[in-house]
Amino acid sequence: MTVAEKTKSLIGGISILGLAGLICKVVGVLYRIPLAAYIGGEGLGIYQKVFPSYNLLLTISSAGIPVAISRMVSHYVTCQDPRSARRIFRVAAWALGVLGLITTLLLMVASGYLAERVGTAAAKAGFIAIAPSLLLVCVMSAFRGYMQGHRNMLPTAVSQLIEQVGKVAVALPLAVLGMKQGGPAWGAAGALLGTSMAEAAALMYMMITHTRTKKEFAAIAQDESAALLSNKTIGKRLLAISVPITLGACIVPLAGLIDSFMLTDLMEAGGMDATEALVRYGLYSGMVITLINVPTALAMAMSTNLVPAISAALAKHDREAAARESATGLRVAVVVGFPCSVGMSLMAKPLLYLFYSNSYTAAQLDVAASLLNVSAMTIVLFTVVQATSGILQGCGKQRIPMYTLMAGVVCKIILNYVLVGIPGFDIHGAPIASLVCYTVSMVPNLYYVVKYTGCRFSVKDLILRPGACTLLMGAVVFVLWQFIFTEKMLSAGRLMLLIAVLVCVGAGVAVYALCALKFGAIKKEDVPARVRRLIWRK
Repeated sequence: MTVAEKTKSLIGGISILGLAGLICKVVGVLYRIPLAAYIGGEGLGIYQKVFPSYNLLLTISSAGIPVAISRMVSHYVTCQDPRSARRIFRVAAWALGVLGLITTLLLMVASGYLAERVGTAAAKAGFIAIAPSLLLVCVMSAFRGYMQGHRNMLPTAVSQLIEQVGKVAVALPLAVLGMKQGGPAWGAAGALLGTSMAEAAALMYMMITHTRTKKEFAAIAQDESAALLSNKTIGKRLLAISVPITLGACIVPLAGLIDSFMLTDLMEAGGMDATEALVRYGLYSGMVITLINVPTALAMAMSTNLVPAISAALAKHDREAAARESATGLRVAVVVGFPCSVGMSLMAKPLLYLFYSNSYTAAQLDVAASLLNVSAMTIVLFTVVQATSGILQGCGKQRIPMYTLMAGVVCKIILNYVLVGIPGFDIHGAPIASLVCYTVSMVPNLYYVVKYTGCRFSVKDLILRPGACTLLMGAVVFVLWQFIFTEKMLSAGRLMLLIAVLVCVGAGVAVYALCALKFGAIKKEDVPARVRRLIWRK
């Protein structure tokens, strides 16, 4: 059996990308601990000021085309036309290379202006250091989209791991060197330069893997009667699919960019000192958002897998398969999202003290914990939004998630403006605005998924079963932390706190898993074959 065959099931693909994504996010969180210690709260604030602009340009240049590649390649491979699939990849790779080069040059040229716009002139060096990543990631995303179209998720997963390991191995030493040479601004720039170098290593791996898998993909049967696609036709179809996806994908990074422009200004307008406003922005964007992004890695994996899965089903005119894959994707989204939201909210303070107690004061960590208490609730909303977006993109309805997310972000910006400027409330308005944003996007997405796939919305599978399991898990975690360990553990030393956190998290995972299996929230087909044989011995 080939690697591609092993990963062609929806659950198999989600498992591979999800596991890699979780590892990457955990490494990313652990990476921030020494990074914050080396460059301090001010340096981390500068570091976080650079990323919104970078993410927006990266999204513009590379978000839509890889999804379009994945969907189109999946369609033509299913229709036994791998010749067209290869042609699609070549056209898309050139387009992404050009877009990546343009955005890299744009970020370099505009670095001074962007640094002024985010209110931190010292961020200019950081913008220049991260700029080459735009070209590298754009080219790499063409290879990823092509592999994903063949439903081979392993290369994407490995390249993600290379990115994260590279950051730790290269970015941290460069951050230390930069800090010694020029203070927090150059420390942040060193870390960002390390990111560019890690992306180069990941791209090299994808190119080598593509060369090695050419023979395997060439063995796919070719229907000689299939019409040969022209470059012009491919370009038109790529644009038709990718432009709405790109516009939709730009909305959240754009909101993050707007946050970087407005949150510190709003807090200062409310009477807060400029340095304190920058630190609080760093707490929210650099610590809280980083932690909630750990479980959302599985949401990204689901979305990535759902696009070719739904597209392949519809290419065969198999509406039942599309509905089945959609229902599985939604169920996995809530089965993962519910416990992650509640668990992280309950464990907000011990997690932050465990990871960041050496870099921040107790008062700052308490502020971050109160932000994480609320922000964690966005995890389940985000997982469902991502799953529904992937389903709709696979159905060719990529405009819908674009419009719904746009509506959510408009609500977020309005609420940010109203809430963050209130003295004493300040940064605490941001997570509330995010909750509203994803709720506004999620509700219509669910409606359209049911409409276009025929997927049945099961209240038991999507709400009652995972909700009941989450309540039982939450009760166990709450009792363990509040009454057995108590907040005295926060000052008992990092080793003791680590033990307490591991016990609470381990107990929560065990209780949730047992309840989910017992109540049917997790079904037999969701479990990997080896584990399945241990649990169900029939």
